[in-house]
Amino acid sequence: MTIDPANPLVFLVGAGPGSPGLMTVRGAEVLSRADLVLYDQLVPERLLDLAPAHAVRMCVRDLPGSHPDKYPHIHKTLIETASAGKTVVRLKGGDPLIFGRGGEEAEALRAAGLAYEIVPGVTAALAAGAFLEIPLTHRMHSSAIALVTGHELPSKPGNKLDWKAIAAFPGTLAIYMGIARLPVIAAELLRYGKPADTPAAIVERASTGDQRSAYATLGTLEEVRRQAGLEAPGLILIGETVAHRSERPWFEGRPLFGQRVLVTRPAHQAEGMVRKLEHLGAVVSRLPAVEIRDVSDPARMDRALGQLREGHWNWLVFTSANGVHALLRRLDAIGRDLRDLGGVKLAAIGPKTAEVLREYRLRADVVPDTTFSSEGLAAALKPHVTGQRVLLARANRGRELLRNELAQVTTVEQVTVYDQVDVTAPEGSVLDALRRGEVRFVTLPSSNIARGVLAAFDETINGRIERGEIKLVAISPETGNAVRALGYPVAAEATTFTEDGLIEAVLALASQK
Repeated sequence: MTIDPANPLVFLVGAGPGSPGLMTVRGAEVLSRADLVLYDQLVPERLLDLAPAHAVRMCVRDLPGSHPDKYPHIHKTLIETASAGKTVVRLKGGDPLIFGRGGEEAEALRAAGLAYEIVPGVTAALAAGAFLEIPLTHRMHSSAIALVTGHELPSKPGNKLDWKAIAAFPGTLAIYMGIARLPVIAAELLRYGKPADTPAAIVERASTGDQRSAYATLGTLEEVRRQAGLEAPGLILIGETVAHRSERPWFEGRPLFGQRVLVTRPAHQAEGMVRKLEHLGAVVSRLPAVEIRDVSDPARMDRALGQLREGHWNWLVFTSANGVHALLRRLDAIGRDLRDLGGVKLAAIGPKTAEVLREYRLRADVVPDTTFSSEGLAAALKPHVTGQRVLLARANRGRELLRNELAQVTTVEQVTVYDQVDVTAPEGSVLDALRRGEVRFVTLPSSNIARGVLAAFDETINGRIERGEIKLVAISPETGNAVRALGYPVAAEATTFTEDGLIEAVLALASQK
């Protein structure tokens, strides 16, 4: 194959320290066109959603061999995939060239004659400083920072770490991969004259809702670490600037910091809610209970679209954002465009659905003011549609309330524009976390999703729900009633029947002492 240095096929990308929001724009760009994503175990898996649907996602833990033996397999995979003309993203925690073996991978690619690009990432020390509000440099106390490995390769040729020089370093020490060797590291620094009362800190999983930290002096750091139960992966910070930390770092003051929330929306719709919850400090898991698919037989939808073009319908009513996308996607697929809707008025069940219509340069004529449900939409529509013909664009399943209510005053028909299909094999690791009591809030954004999620729960999870250890949060009274009909308690219902309303209900529960 012809090698074009300006258009490499391999990208060594830093994924950042743990928070998906700290991925660089360039990293997201190259991920969006990957054919293979080879990622480290600690990379947040939500970043994999940035890759196209066809991309192969492979974790290095699944390669042969133990940890030290995996790197020849990593190099081989990068080289063979790129040599086949496919785009490869090697997604690495932190920054590829800071204790990430990115240099070795780049050497292997150069030796194979392959062009590549290195995309830097936020390294753990910078994240720890920012999220703990520890100034890594300070005009009065530290004019330098040293990045030090706490786990040096025993067979490394050349100079080993000079702990005497490190102990005398006039600035902040950031020690990576050192928690397991902390007693040895502390002893070496003390041996070479680092004062025992030097301020020190350990942070575990910096920049995520799992972030935990402990503060001590160099002489007491290992004892404090044991008492706090902090383990790898973590970072050690030593220096005078640690004493100038904030007593309550901004991130740890977020209202959902450390709270574990389960999002059950379909995978393609979960991103916005997950991002909002993470911004509030939550640790978010995902368990999609349904998938959204195009209808298997679109003939009925095609007939309805033809009737819209011919002016048979006066109103087109959408009960979800999925319905908007599905109908307009089909309109495009059959070679038509928005002009076919020029003679019809539009209604949306709520502001989110109306917002999706605006993405297509369409404006809803009717949106309920406050109650974003079938009941609210029926009440808002009735004064406008009496004696007219109404087409409801909806999923393959759901309540009949809206059609029944409108049928009292007008001619109404329904057309299925997308299918909701139950996910038959929920993610086992998420169910295990529920069994262990590691999830506090389960968000339920619809009755159908609630039924699918609850059907996957077993006696252990149900017991935690009954004892109030896991709290079910419903988007509306309708969804709450569906949950109660299945015999489950509902801890809270949103007062505004939207994604933001659901998050507000979680916030209200979390604030209760």
